[in-house]
Amino acid sequence: MNVPHDLKYTKTHEWVRLDGDTATVGITDYAQSELGDIVYVELPTPGRAVREGDSFGSVESVKTVSDVYAPVSGEVVDVNGALGAQSELLNTDPYGKGYLVKIRLSDPAAVSALLDSAAYAALLA
Repeated sequence: MNVPHDLKYTKTHEWVRLDGDTATVGITDYAQSELGDIVYVELPTPGRAVREGDSFGSVESVKTVSDVYAPVSGEVVDVNGALGAQSELLNTDPYGKGYLVKIRLSDPAAVSALLDSAAYAALLA
């Protein structure tokens, strides 16, 4: 499994890339491989407040529908509109063009409580 070292992770298989007070959020390579071919993604609208641990959308694959959980609290400032027509980006580029949302953090320090790459890799082992 691909577990980039520059990201933070959750036990529910979301990743976070911090840029100032904004977190880009997606699902991990492990999550997309377990889901299989992704056919539909439901995302929140920009401006929506999300709370850490709460579901903010869902990913539908040929196997199942899975909720996606906010790894941090804040306001959704951007959603990946490309996923509407190209949901397979979650399979082919989960850490890049397949990101889900960008969240302006209500508490940037909260990211430090997430798993680092070594801890996430150990969770998968």
